[in-house]
Amino acid sequence: MTIGPVEYVVIAFPGNRFSGEIAPELRRLVQNGTVRIIDLTFVKKAADGTVTQIELQSLDPDESSVFEDIDGEIGGLFSAEDVALIAEELVPDSSAAVLAWENTWAAPIAQAVRRAGGLLVAHERIPAPVVERAMEAAAAGPT
Repeated sequence: MTIGPVEYVVIAFPGNRFSGEIAPELRRLVQNGTVRIIDLTFVKKAADGTVTQIELQSLDPDESSVFEDIDGEIGGLFSAEDVALIAEELVPDSSAAVLAWENTWAAPIAQAVRRAGGLLVAHERIPAPVVERAMEAAAAGPT
């Protein structure tokens, strides 16, 4: 099996205000073959600091319905230790969606790199605001 690069994201929702608004965009990415969902879980941190992990299949039907037609092999990737580390970063009375996906669009180049004997030695995401500022500065020219 050829697999592309796998990434995970943690998306926090202060006040436990998860609206499901990201689901349609996630669905589009899956349907057009950009990503393949590998795992999706939710972490809730109560006001008293109590942490609960909720798998997609354990969500209330009203909460899970926004994800029901998103294809993927969801489950089991995130350990209890992973969830504990994520929960440490959450403020009380908040929740997070924890998502792992394969960048299927990158699988062919990843396979070519492996066939060529190449090794990925660095990979970093540059936050959009940083790129925007750099592009604005470059467009403005030397000061």
